[in-house]
Amino acid sequence: MFDYTAPLRDMQFILKELAGLDAVGALPGCEDASPDLVAAILEEAGKFAAGVLAPINRQGDEQGCRLEEGKVIAPDGWQEAYTQFSESGWIGLSLPTEFGGQGLPKLVSTPVWEMWFSTNMAFTMLPQLNVGQAEALLIAATEEQKQTWLHKVVSGEWASTMNLTEPQAGSDLAATRSRAEPAADGSYRLFGQKIFISYGEHELTPNIVHLVLARLPDAPTGVKGLSLFIVPKYLVNADGSLGDRNDVRCISIEHKMGIHGSPTCTLSYGDNGGAVGYLVGQPNRGLETMFIMMNEARFGVGVQGAGLAERAYQFALNYARDRVQGRDAVTGESGKPILHHPDVKRMLLGMRARVMAMRALLYTAAGWFDFAHYSADKAVADKYRRYVDLLMPVAKGWCTEIGNDVCDEAIQVFGGMGFVEETGIAQFFRDARIITIYEGTTGIQANDLIGRKILRENGATLRELIADLGATAMALREDEALADIADAFAETVDALETATDWVLANGQDRIADVLAGAVPFLYLLGTVVGGWQLARAAQAARRRLVEGEGDAAYHSSLVELARFYLATVGPQAAAHAATVCEAGGALTRFDDSAF
Repeated sequence: MFDYTAPLRDMQFILKELAGLDAVGALPGCEDASPDLVAAILEEAGKFAAGVLAPINRQGDEQGCRLEEGKVIAPDGWQEAYTQFSESGWIGLSLPTEFGGQGLPKLVSTPVWEMWFSTNMAFTMLPQLNVGQAEALLIAATEEQKQTWLHKVVSGEWASTMNLTEPQAGSDLAATRSRAEPAADGSYRLFGQKIFISYGEHELTPNIVHLVLARLPDAPTGVKGLSLFIVPKYLVNADGSLGDRNDVRCISIEHKMGIHGSPTCTLSYGDNGGAVGYLVGQPNRGLETMFIMMNEARFGVGVQGAGLAERAYQFALNYARDRVQGRDAVTGESGKPILHHPDVKRMLLGMRARVMAMRALLYTAAGWFDFAHYSADKAVADKYRRYVDLLMPVAKGWCTEIGNDVCDEAIQVFGGMGFVEETGIAQFFRDARIITIYEGTTGIQANDLIGRKILRENGATLRELIADLGATAMALREDEALADIADAFAETVDALETATDWVLANGQDRIADVLAGAVPFLYLLGTVVGGWQLARAAQAARRRLVEGEGDAAYHSSLVELARFYLATVGPQAAAHAATVCEAGGALTRFDDSAF
């Protein structure tokens, strides 16, 4: 096992040079996000991640959770860590001060969550749910509901969940059967079963606030007939104290491949007369509100991909520095670490490049969130809101797929010892496997990207983004030392433009062919925008080098990192574009009976 070291230098570089921390800090309502405060927050978060969360990650994996007489018992250390986490105010970092949060920009909270996901993903899934639920309630709840629930959710005194999936429905929410019947007092009684509910039951907090999708008696069919309800584990009295246990219970927990420390529950509502629930927002429009929480969760899952990849990279790098085997390929000298083997170095550099690309994309997107939310310039806010919407499937889908790839490759660096649980690297691979699946599989993200984000607006926002990518390529050419990076990056942009033209030309008449290439298109867009961020990093690093500021060796390494990414990952853009344009016809021509 290797200790975790927060990658603060990389984080600070991206925040300042790429994600626009200074500009975000100048937005109305973000003035507290000074560089000194942000540096202090990152330092403290890194200490908490390394000193509190990392030490209990392994035992959470080994012990898992257990269900005893309807109660879910969390692993050792979970209660102490959660109490410390919530009492330190970490949950409310980016939530409004009105309800006990700290009101800091999303750009500040994003690297903090990355550290926590790096060190203990199974634990961090619990407070992450609170943030998502708080965002949904802030937008859709009544003032009375906000006062009743939000203070406790923001502080972490009460835990949160979201309940969508049902046994017969899976990802098809149109097939939801859970029902809600009006009661005389204005509340509702819920009946039904929900599966795959993270932290659906536990004893870490005195209450759990469930957000549940269900149908009213007169609801239309499909997703347009879903309403959203607050259903607490314990009812809340008029004075704010906890009352009777509600009619919701955990009937089983899943035995999973990974994230063993996180209980994944099957919840049954209404076995004894109906679970008391309270309507949030308008009837039959619950999915719109739930999507607020889901979007927050999807972005957070993308951050999970970056966090787990960073931790796996650190494990692999430390092992490669320690493990002595074979001879140096250049000198023939024996007794040197495997880090000197070209193939091992290739894997490690590939991991670092992809982690930096993901991190830069996610932090930049977090800054876009803040501009969209706080900017007084309507045109600026609108542009970045559209960029967030367009790239959300990439932030979730591409970053989780790359996170899986990096965790997989880390095992390869370990060789046979990577397949042995005692080294610890296998846990990250097992934990990471779920992130491409929950909160919408990569296929669902890709279909969303093609259908709702590109075809619906005839590619307008994507065209605008492509223009920004092209502008970056032109700016890179102004520095002769970056001309090769500019050329390589421009080739990836050309591939994206070719595929975009094909999708828009065939989206109406050949939709099956287009959707057959949806995931390759998502990979293509992720590859290009990842390269965009590393090209921008090289540009900023070169500026520092020319000005003679900072660590020259570090800044030089960022330029070479961009070159390596564009030389090894960049060429995949052309292959993805070809797949988008060519594979659909072969797929749709293949007769299902031939399988």
